This record gives sequence, C-alpha cells and structure tokens, in this order.
Amino acid sequence: MILGGGELEPVNRESTPALVADQLRRAIMRGTLTAGTQLGEVELASRLGVSRGPLREAMQRLIAEGLLRSQRHRGIFVRELDEDDVRDVYTARLAVEQAAGQLILASGSGPSVAALLTESLAALEDAARIGDSVALADADHAFHAALVAASGSPRLRRMADGLLVETRMCLAALQRTAPPADALVAEHRQLRDALLAEDPERLAAVLREHMADAVDRIVGAHRAPRPVAG
Repeated sequence: MILGGGELEPVNRESTPALVADQLRRAIMRGTLTAGTQLGEVELASRLGVSRGPLREAMQRLIAEGLLRSQRHRGIFVRELDEDDVRDVYTARLAVEQAAGQLILASGSGPSVAALLTESLAALEDAARIGDSVALADADHAFHAALVAASGSPRLRRMADGLLVETRMCLAALQRTAPPADALVAEHRQLRDALLAEDPERLAAVLREHMADAVDRIVGAHRAPRPVAG
C-alpha cells in the first residue's frame, strides 16, 4: 500500500528523548549519577538544555531498562544494586555472551572476530600499562560489546548493552578498588584466543570463569571490612 503524502513525516535520525536517555545512561554508567541519587526534573532539564517532556520520556525509558526506579510521591532515583543484583547481572551476561560465542563459531567467523577483538584488547593493555582504571573499565566494556555485536544478533546486542551498563553500576556501587589489571588483560586474551582457535568448549569455560571471577571480586570487596581511619 502506498501511503498519502500527509500520513508520514520525516523524523530526526535520533529523537531528543533518545539522546537524553543516552546522556543519562552514560552518567549512570560512569558513576556521575550515583546509586540512590534523586533526579530533579527542573535541574536536569536545565543542565541538558531540553524541556521537561523529552526528559520525562527519557527517564521512563531508563526505568523500563531497570537503571532508574520511580517511587510514588517521592520521585525518580538511580537504582541501588546489591550482591544479588551482581550475581544476576553476571548470570545474564554469561548466557548472552555464550550464545553470542556459539553464533560466531557456528558461522565460522571465529578468527575474524578474534582479529576484531585484538583492537579492544590493545586498548585494555594500554589502560593497564598506564594504570588508568576508568580507561580499563571502558576498554573492558568495549571488548564485551564488540564480542556480542559480532554475533550478528540485534536482540543479544540490546540485552548486552543494558547488562553492560548495569555491570558498570555494580562496579561503581560495590567495588572499592580496581581489579588486578594484569589478570583482567589475561582473561580477555584467553577469550580472544578461544575464538581464534574456534574451540566452543574452551570459550564457554573461559567465559564461565571470567564471570565467576568478577562476581567473587565484587562481592568479596563489598563484604571486606572498611579500613578504620586512624
């Protein structure tokens, strides 16, 4: 069916609410908006240079994604994550990334994806070498996002995008110190090498160990007694 000229109008490539949601998501991911922070519409709209309508729509998107929570008669807050959330996030990430790995290996593109991931691995190595914890977290995020994107599944990619933001929230809220950089680089190198070797069992095992190590590190750090100021 051919639609009449007045029935559809051109739209911007990316809407204002989507752009605002991206900004808020990035601020939450990087810890600029910390867990438990209440979001004031007037202040945020002013800082972002938008009206309150698009801001409200953007916040509703992030509520649906589980990054914000709405409390009746009180307002909207950045979600607070606990140990159960950490375990759940990494359980879901394991399922998504194992599925992505299976698709990659089934398509015979393991070596080419491994070559792609070598670029992300180089950024991880650079961040480790200079001791930049933020760059290290960014490179870690980029590595896993690239892995899932290479599967060619848009649904896995959407799930991974949300889970990776929640991962950064877990790290910001519960992890007191940066992970051992050398160990993190070694784990990602093992993931890349498993794809290069086109070994599904090895890839699955490395992913399981990688996610389990992350949970142990974050939960263990959260439970450790805080040093007493002397």
